[in-house]
Amino acid sequence: MSGLPKLDRNSNATVQNTTLGIWLMVATTVVFAVQDGISRHLASEYNVFMVVMIRFWFFAAFVMALAARDAARQGEGLRAAVRSRFPWLQVVRGLLLVTEVCVMVLAFVKLGLVESHAVFTCYPLLIAALSGPILGEKVGWRRWAAIMIGFVGVLIILQPGYAVFSPWALVPLLSALLFAVYGLLTRYVARGDSAGVSFFWTGMVGAAAMTLVGLWYWEPMSGADWGWMGALCCTAILGHWLLIKAFAVAEASAIQPFAYLQLVWASGLGLFLFGEELRTNVAIGAGLVVAAGLFTLWRQRVKERQA
Repeated sequence: MSGLPKLDRNSNATVQNTTLGIWLMVATTVVFAVQDGISRHLASEYNVFMVVMIRFWFFAAFVMALAARDAARQGEGLRAAVRSRFPWLQVVRGLLLVTEVCVMVLAFVKLGLVESHAVFTCYPLLIAALSGPILGEKVGWRRWAAIMIGFVGVLIILQPGYAVFSPWALVPLLSALLFAVYGLLTRYVARGDSAGVSFFWTGMVGAAAMTLVGLWYWEPMSGADWGWMGALCCTAILGHWLLIKAFAVAEASAIQPFAYLQLVWASGLGLFLFGEELRTNVAIGAGLVVAAGLFTLWRQRVKERQA
């Protein structure tokens, strides 16, 4: 018996298991939080570009293996398995994601895990706000109100005009914007490309782009840190595998709210391992952002059911 989900006899779709999907998403958030903690450690000791480059080398090897496996199952060549209807958009997606990863890891070093993730949690609000101009989707007044409340939360976290405002505080906001555009383009290319094709292009484009940049910043790494680098690569692969499985067995709208748990786990690592501080304004602002994000996800689910 294979480990793939069973199929309904009367349908070609995978049988949905929301409970399993929720647990897989929770596991995903734990793995990604650990990944962020390792990234923070390595990027504090070595150049960000080098760290991200090595991570994407392993990511590219993983997606190559998946593509080869799928091609063998379908009896087709590798070229057919990764053929895209939107090659240039796939390239843009890959460049956006690898840039977002670099920016976010830099934010971990400059701001810490707690504040970086507190700001980054606004990305679902950015997706909702940009879904109109990019995808032509309609955003109602309720979701616009939630988006505005969420950005009030971001302002509370950033505290512009209070004391000395650090420009580094805008770095995770830039990361959230890049990730939001990446997510919207992922939804757009899904109209013609399978998830496997998009996954392949993401890994290969990211690895190629980072190799062109990262090799210029290569520096010797200690044996212990090579161990951490191996752990970083393994968590990246495991996290993406768990995420794929979660979306394969449950509706996105049902499990996406649990993605906010990554803020909890990453903040815990920041507080207890890296000695970071949870300031009151960050806690209040993050609470507003998460609440607004959960509301927009709920409204999206309501609209999908009505449609």
